[in-house]
Amino acid sequence: MVASFAEYSVIPQECAIPIDDDIPLDKAALIGCSVTTGVCAATNTAQVRPGSSVVLFGAGGIGLNVVQGAAIAGAERIIVVDLMDSKLEMARQFGATHTINASDVDPIPEIQALTDGLGADYAFEAIGTRTTYEQTVQAIRNRGKAIWVGAPPLEPLSLDAGIVFWGEKTIMGSNYGSARPRYDMPRLLALYRAGKLKLDELITRTYQLEEVNEAFSDMLNGEVARGLIRF
Repeated sequence: MVASFAEYSVIPQECAIPIDDDIPLDKAALIGCSVTTGVCAATNTAQVRPGSSVVLFGAGGIGLNVVQGAAIAGAERIIVVDLMDSKLEMARQFGATHTINASDVDPIPEIQALTDGLGADYAFEAIGTRTTYEQTVQAIRNRGKAIWVGAPPLEPLSLDAGIVFWGEKTIMGSNYGSARPRYDMPRLLALYRAGKLKLDELITRTYQLEEVNEAFSDMLNGEVARGLIRF
């Protein structure tokens, strides 16, 4: 079977957001999903404050942009938790101040030690597993915010209602970073132009369409921050 693709696409007018002609389209493509989801989870959903502490579980394409959003918002301490050293190294390049490999240690005591025993002000989940959903609640201080960015896990969660109630903790879902695309996408491109948002660095490798399986393999193996497929 020979695959065929349309040369044109029709979209609703309200979904078309103008950008300046000099914006590279490969960089603009990133704004359409992972950058907006991650950055705006920090700036819009959580409303991270300057000088605060942030924990991120999952340094994939969206998680790296949560890191960028927290840094742009002025977070003082950005702790990233992942199972792969390669992803933790990427996180440091995008603004992480501390990293924890959760394949070696329980991340919660490590987070407590890095936040004076209190827990972080904000914790973001960007994977979509039961364990990491639950860990965000354990990782935050009293009156802290846990923000779930990754797609919800299928299995039920087990949470200690007492630590939420007595600690007055907030649990928030973040759908597409609570973004207002017509406002937020031009804002993100302005941050890119000002050198405050890294888009060039996100594109680790580009692929041709026939290399799509290799692209997915590289993503799953943690070898790329973002892979870009050229049609």
